[in-house]
Amino acid sequence: MLTRRNLTLGVASAVIAMPARAGDASAFAFVTGIYNAYKGRGSRGHPLDGERAIGRYFEPSLASLMVKDQKNAARRGDVGLLDGDPFIDAQDWDISGFDTAMSDTAPGQISATVKFTNLGKPTTVVLDLVKIRNDWRIHDITWPRDGKPETLRGIYATDGSRP
Repeated sequence: MLTRRNLTLGVASAVIAMPARAGDASAFAFVTGIYNAYKGRGSRGHPLDGERAIGRYFEPSLASLMVKDQKNAARRGDVGLLDGDPFIDAQDWDISGFDTAMSDTAPGQISATVKFTNLGKPTTVVLDLVKIRNDWRIHDITWPRDGKPETLRGIYATDGSRP
């Protein structure tokens, strides 16, 4: 039997489970879509092996830097400045699940903190998202390295030359 108390508890539970803003749900879906491809043994992840694949996840200015670096590296017969998967900060993975926390940073901008254990190592990756038209794209990624934050944009802030 539906009572006022059950109805109130049900509505309160639904409100708590809903994102604070409509944009949060689509941003959460974007991030979840990325990380679900890394779950389990033999998962493929997201190969960033061309302009189209990069543009699917990254906002245009960052995508342009990444594509330019890939093309320059290919001409040199070398690897680019990014030598691992930016979504998981590794080259290999065995990940069973993710914990994602979203926070609004400004209108049309959200920070997604993704925590997981990869090959026994706890890892945290922070994605700075921007809304472009009706889609979310990554503006930057931050990883903790040697106790200090390092960013994807920071990798490309160099002139691209190698020592």
